[in-house]
Amino acid sequence: MIETGQTRPSVCSARGLTARWRGMRAAAAVAMVCAVLGGCTGEQFQKGYILPAGALEQIPMGASQDQVLIVMGTPSTVATLNGEVFYYISQRSERMVAFMNQKVVDQRVIAIYFDKNRQVQRLANYGLQDGKIFDFISRTTPTSGQELSYLTPLFKLLSF
Repeated sequence: MIETGQTRPSVCSARGLTARWRGMRAAAAVAMVCAVLGGCTGEQFQKGYILPAGALEQIPMGASQDQVLIVMGTPSTVATLNGEVFYYISQRSERMVAFMNQKVVDQRVIAIYFDKNRQVQRLANYGLQDGKIFDFISRTTPTSGQELSYLTPLFKLLSF
C-alpha cells in the first residue's frame, strides 16, 4: 500500500460533528427560551413604611410620643385633630407577568392615637378590608357641557 500524504475525512467523524452541532443548537435554543420566559416572571413591590418585626408589641398603652418615635421611626403623616395621631402607611402589590398592571395584595395603615398629654391612648391596624382603594390621580379632567339640566329640553324645543 502506498501512502500519499492525503487523508480522507472519515464519514463517522463528520456525522459526529454534525450531531454535536445539533446538540449545541438545541441547548442554545433551550437557554434562550428560558431566558425569555425568565423575564416574564412576577414581581412584588413594597411602598411606604416597612413595619419592623415586633415593633407594635414594644409600644404599651400610656407610652410617650418619644418612645413611639424611637421604636417606629418617623410617621408617614401626622394628624392633630382631637389630640395627635401618627399614621404609618404601607402598601404591597404584585404583578404576575411583566408589563401587566399591578394588583394590591396588602395595604396597612397603623394609627397610633395620643391623648392631650402625648401618651399612647389607642393603637389601630387598618388593612385592605377596612378601606376602599381609589385612584387619587385619575388623569382625567371632567368637561362641562355634557350635563343635562331641566332647561335643555326647553331650549331644544324653542330652537328650530
